Amino acid sequence: MYNNDEFSGYAKKYMDMVFRIAFSYLKCQADADDVTQDALIRLYKTNKAFASDAHVKNWLIRVTVNLCKNVFRSPWYKNEPIEAYANTLQFEAQEDHELFSVVMGLDKKYSMVVLLYYQEGYSIREISSILRIPEKTISTRLTRAKAKLKTMLTEA
Repeated sequence: MYNNDEFSGYAKKYMDMVFRIAFSYLKCQADADDVTQDALIRLYKTNKAFASDAHVKNWLIRVTVNLCKNVFRSPWYKNEPIEAYANTLQFEAQEDHELFSVVMGLDKKYSMVVLLYYQEGYSIREISSILRIPEKTISTRLTRAKAKLKTMLTEA
């Protein structure tokens, strides 16, 4: 278990990332909040010895994805409209708001890869390891996501 100072540092550093991943997967703010809280509680309670901050980050992503899958299995899971949540956020430019809405409108298998690749800066190999999906599949999903985004953004 971590002491409060160590945990507080990790929580501040990774809470937004965990939320973004959960929200891109679940497309529901309340469920993403719950998953974020559960993931951070698991980090607080873990006795696992991490080699580095990158190891903590990868572990949190894996835990977040697994918790999201658990939420999908629950009988009371429901999607909420992305726009309802997007309108509560502050964006520097209107284009950022549109891009957020379009990326979150993708299927979760595409939005997750886009988020991890472009927002979090992971390589295809690292995403493959984190999500436990073959590299070729990640590459294909990224290519398809870019094509879908291009189509959606040019139509708008």
